[in-house]
Amino acid sequence: MNTYIGTIIEESLTDLDVLKLVKIISTKVELVVEKHQTLWLKQWTLHKVEIPVNKSQEIAELLSDAIDTTHTAWYADYKNDSHHYIIFPDKVFFIDRFSREQYDVASRYGIALGIPDYQVNFSIHVRKG
Repeated sequence: MNTYIGTIIEESLTDLDVLKLVKIISTKVELVVEKHQTLWLKQWTLHKVEIPVNKSQEIAELLSDAIDTTHTAWYADYKNDSHHYIIFPDKVFFIDRFSREQYDVASRYGIALGIPDYQVNFSIHVRKG
């Protein structure tokens, strides 16, 4: 697969210019509910994106720098058949999708930042061999 597919929440970014570097496949607006733990926002704008493999690391680093840390912790992610980028502020995980251990490390990191555990339950994405 020559691309990664994932989700970027527009409200999580301090610099929207990074969205110009990805192909937005679709956009869905979700009203914020208590479970989201971002009650200062009215909505989340979720962009389903496509990212070429040859730009995936560069975009991950740009996203990591652009993710807002003012109110809460956020992350963005995208994956292909074999790998999964999980991007936090100032930290990028490049995960082998067959590695539960790597997913567990990323999940613990997100929880330590204050992201609700249900939002970082990446281990369900572990691919079966």
